[in-house]
Amino acid sequence: MPQFTDVRLPVVQLVRVSVGHHGDTRQGPALDEASVGFPERILTAVVGASGAGQSTLLRCASGVERPSRGKVFQGSRELDAMNERELMELRRRYVPHQPALPPALTTYAYVDRGMCLTDRTARRATVLEALHHVGLEKEADRNLAGLSAEQRVRVAIARALPAGPGVLFVDEPTDSLDEAGVRRITGVLRALVETAGRTVAVATRDPAVAAYADRAILLVGGRVVGKLDWPTTDEVTAELMRRQP
Repeated sequence: MPQFTDVRLPVVQLVRVSVGHHGDTRQGPALDEASVGFPERILTAVVGASGAGQSTLLRCASGVERPSRGKVFQGSRELDAMNERELMELRRRYVPHQPALPPALTTYAYVDRGMCLTDRTARRATVLEALHHVGLEKEADRNLAGLSAEQRVRVAIARALPAGPGVLFVDEPTDSLDEAGVRRITGVLRALVETAGRTVAVATRDPAVAAYADRAILLVGGRVVGKLDWPTTDEVTAELMRRQP
């Protein structure tokens, strides 16, 4: 089977990144010399058990968290060389686990708050396009308090979408959702790659979610222990069990 990861350049790359557990020296590192690239127009799942470091890896990749050691690059530029405006733009592409959404805002207003455009016409078009990508254009005038848990994840994704092709980091988006909700979220992430040309990285503990990805990065105890192209649920499950210390 061909290795597409050999020919697609990484949009974001981590090189030997380590992060310690904050305030607790008794535990091993949250990340231990992790080297990972996220190729353009690819859905990458970073998968491991709870506490394996997948969320920390995404926070470092998006500039939300600074590593203790190692380097993070966006394209050829190291994040440490970026100015605050550039870093803020990258951090906006990170969707946290169970994001807090102001209940009184409408779906449209919440996504609009995340836009940097000043032209009102272009801004409205960009907001509506983002809602269309996540299947919420008909919910634009609905208050966030009235959305389901799965819809709240989708609106958080819409707010983080770049205006054009770019990278998106999504942390545990299917946690606590039912099977139908998982299918809708993974369907949105796949469509963002296949029809919108985005690069998507998703952190998950669920091998079934990883099976929707083009490639899976396997983490155990903060270390990258394997990579699978076109993974299946059984392959991810078996590899993680085999790699457990």
